[in-house]
Amino acid sequence: MNMANAAANLIERHLGEYPEGTAANAGISNYGIQHEFADPSGAKMKAVVWEGKNTVKVVETAKPRIIENHDAIVKVTGTTICGSDLHLYHGAVIEMQKGDILGHEYMGIVEVVGSSVKNIKPGDRVVASFQISCGTCRFCVQKLSSQCERTNNSSVANAMYGHRTAGVLGYSHFAGGYAGAQAEYVRAPFADVNLLVLPDNVTDERALFLSDVIPTSYNCVQDTGIYEGDTVGIWGMGPIGLFAAKWAFVKGAKRVIAIDSVAWRLEYAKSKIPQIETIDFSKVKSVPEEINKIAPGGLDVALECAAGEYPKSILHKIETAIGLETDSSDTLNEMILSVRPYGRVGITGLYTGYTNHLNIGAIMQTGIRLIGNGQAPVLKYWEDILNNYIIPGKIDPNIMISHRIPLEEMEDLYAKFDKRDPKDGLMKVFVATKFSNPPGEGSPQLSSLKD
Repeated sequence: MNMANAAANLIERHLGEYPEGTAANAGISNYGIQHEFADPSGAKMKAVVWEGKNTVKVVETAKPRIIENHDAIVKVTGTTICGSDLHLYHGAVIEMQKGDILGHEYMGIVEVVGSSVKNIKPGDRVVASFQISCGTCRFCVQKLSSQCERTNNSSVANAMYGHRTAGVLGYSHFAGGYAGAQAEYVRAPFADVNLLVLPDNVTDERALFLSDVIPTSYNCVQDTGIYEGDTVGIWGMGPIGLFAAKWAFVKGAKRVIAIDSVAWRLEYAKSKIPQIETIDFSKVKSVPEEINKIAPGGLDVALECAAGEYPKSILHKIETAIGLETDSSDTLNEMILSVRPYGRVGITGLYTGYTNHLNIGAIMQTGIRLIGNGQAPVLKYWEDILNNYIIPGKIDPNIMISHRIPLEEMEDLYAKFDKRDPKDGLMKVFVATKFSNPPGEGSPQLSSLKD
């Protein structure tokens, strides 16, 4: 993938920026490298930067300034690490550049706003959408913010997908090259659109994950379609899979079966959602056979909450290693064989390019609905989730949070989060900055990964 990353960067330079994707001043990924976009006071901040495959560093770099009149500068009070950040860490996502500031989920206090910002003001406590919506294109007016046509300037992404997709904070130049949120300050483009003002009665820990995880897991369930009495299988029991299970029960699922090979994650899921059933795929010969034993006739719905980066078979391990495919179809084929005829397969785990050996025949012959959930359109859901689920206490994002650690320990966090060691037990981590509030009720206290 290092060769693919280098090749993609060369192709991007050859093609030039996609002209429709520059409304938010894309491509500014580190204010200390691109000095003209730094705060003129010379103020500094701490931030996590990508240094190469499997290497990140916490560095001191320049604080951002207002660049466009629709920008805001937000003082970060909470950020996190996401399973999808590991794809960047591994070099599995193309168009990464050394020094890119990482992270796409954050909340904080607005410090300053541009002259065109009308609904957000300094002092507001806000959570930010991980994707960047312009608010005015044909998709954004429908709140389908993940398909914004004006905030991603990557010509490579446009060529691969045939359409624009939204810019994403801290997620490579393939997604616009925006400086990310694992930092003490963030520039928020189109602040009136991409920041949600929070009520005082919602703690930081319950608000932060409106940035991505909660809407993404909700979209996985809602977009695929889960109905009263359904039996659902979920591949991947990280935070997205865990909360997809929660949403599945909220939507009326009769049974939810979690599939993973990390035993402590399955145990964690069971401890938080006792009615969930589990399969450790490292201990069974065939996942579809095991599912058909415990759910005769197959699942109604299968949800992919892992990613295409993780091949299981020797064939796919070879093909991904030598660049014959970017994503493995191993998990998808398991899901296809595990659902009943006319069942539904939803894909939320990250797939970036091409896969080989997909069982297309089974999809056609049995009428299976293969549904790409897309990057979740956060703006479509976040107010509904906040007002109708979090505030009334119908869901509690705290069930995901296993740790609270300081931003300064993010290098250790990336390495440990990647290893998934049971003695660490890292599920979702609230990453605190020097601006963070004390932990809210039901949330872990600040600790150190060095203890």
